[in-house]
Amino acid sequence: MALAAKNPIEFELPNDLNAVGPPEARGLRRDHVKLMVLDPKTGATEHDVFPNLEKHLKPGDLLVMNLSRTLPASFKVDVKRCGETIAENIEIRLGQRKSNSVWRVLFVDTKVRQGDEVVFSPNLKAYVRSMKSNQPLVTICFSLKGNALYNELYTLGEPIRYEYIHENWGLDLYQTVYGTVPGSVEMVSAGRALSWEMLLRLKKRGIQLADITLHTGLSYFGNDQWHVGPSDSLEEYEVPTETIENIRRTKQAGGKVIAIGTTVVRALESAVDVEGTPVAKRGWTNLHIHEDFSLQVVDGLLTGFHEPKASHLDMLSAFVAPVRLKKAYGEAIGKRYLWHEFGDMNLILARDEDEFASRGH
Repeated sequence: MALAAKNPIEFELPNDLNAVGPPEARGLRRDHVKLMVLDPKTGATEHDVFPNLEKHLKPGDLLVMNLSRTLPASFKVDVKRCGETIAENIEIRLGQRKSNSVWRVLFVDTKVRQGDEVVFSPNLKAYVRSMKSNQPLVTICFSLKGNALYNELYTLGEPIRYEYIHENWGLDLYQTVYGTVPGSVEMVSAGRALSWEMLLRLKKRGIQLADITLHTGLSYFGNDQWHVGPSDSLEEYEVPTETIENIRRTKQAGGKVIAIGTTVVRALESAVDVEGTPVAKRGWTNLHIHEDFSLQVVDGLLTGFHEPKASHLDMLSAFVAPVRLKKAYGEAIGKRYLWHEFGDMNLILARDEDEFASRGH
């Protein structure tokens, strides 16, 4: 599920194309999903399998990964007001970290007031610090902070699961193999299909790897009354100096910078100076990338398939014209690609002219 798009791309997605579980549950390796390759210049598509990703890249290209790791962000809590329990066993979802002990959260189907006590367990409580009537997220302050807080969250919580997920898949299935920095409340799903074997093959072929960190916030609030766009969603990120140096060397050598996921695009395009030059940077971003946005850093994108009207489609429209994107998505539906975090993959990358001609287009 995703934040609402500014200029929504609409299409009909059959329910049976929602990936209801990971590839492993379908008898596949995580890296054996399907791959659609889309040339944004021409709109041409090629249908392949994900283990062949390396064939669509060139030595010297740079893949940038997001090291953020998925948190257990869904909890069952009790709510007390003036010492009396007013709600029991209700769901609360982490939405956005503000500090070592302060989070913005979503109370699912429950209204709370400032000062209410939220009981996670005998060891962990929080109180409602502030809220706004026109926003879905409520600010709470935990009784623990830092590592002590994370230890309790991991003990008590589960991954957020949306309505198309029918089974309680474990937290380990909501991780990339390379994620090392806990902080995302929803899976950084574009990199999930990558295995260590694939990463090793890519490196042997001369394809470079670099990393950033961006912790995803909550993107779906369960109620259409909330019109929350990407510019309303602050996410914490860091682009290290080593990655910026790799980007500069890649571009100087004529290689392409390819983001693994929309989170990487958001981080890299936020980490530029006033002239649009990539710089090492950390902080919070609410950058909204859309059809009229001029990409400064990223040349290509590896991503999953996104639902109708999602803000992620706004971002994809910065790479490929909406009319071509919609046509390609129509092909993907016709060829029964699977959608969402456990689904198939889409590489959006312009081919060089000689490569395009050699493929018979």
